[in-house]
Amino acid sequence: MFLVLGLGNPGRRYEATRHNAGFRVVDRLAERRGVAIDKKQLGALVTTLEPMILAKPQGYMNLSGQVAASLRGFYKVGDEDIVVVHDEVDLPFGDIRVKRGGGTAGHNGVKDVADKLGTREFIRVRCGVGRPPDGWDTADYVLASFTADEATHVPAIVDRAADAVEHIVTDGLERAMQTVNSRPRRTDPSPL
Repeated sequence: MFLVLGLGNPGRRYEATRHNAGFRVVDRLAERRGVAIDKKQLGALVTTLEPMILAKPQGYMNLSGQVAASLRGFYKVGDEDIVVVHDEVDLPFGDIRVKRGGGTAGHNGVKDVADKLGTREFIRVRCGVGRPPDGWDTADYVLASFTADEATHVPAIVDRAADAVEHIVTDGLERAMQTVNSRPRRTDPSPL
């Protein structure tokens, strides 16, 4: 079983923000199978879809780690089978990248997950949201909604990130990385 943890913040205020990319991807995986993520368990909303456990921590982003550790223990999932889906300011808007391990790139949600799991060797599906414009604080940027132009592209980006998770689960990490990461990096603002 894979534990697929989408990072985000609960509540309507944050639904359309860049920081909730992980929630959107996990929701899309559930939608594809016609189920809702509505079971409350260990501080998260959870649903099980063999071979995945989809989870959305319901504390704030920066406190996602304890939920990850609790779910890992409850479901007896190995660190190599934990997939964390999150927004990434170090990737251009629309880029999707898959990797295992590495640094946290200043992402406090990923940092908390790594700290509470005691490892950074989990799989990551990174959803590029781009760098903040000059003069913007990074926290304000990720907690802001997508622009109207960006919002038109978000459904397709979420689909590609959900595809990346499914590649990991069905084809394995190495094959998923070859498939997903081989796409050219974006040099223009259009993600399609």
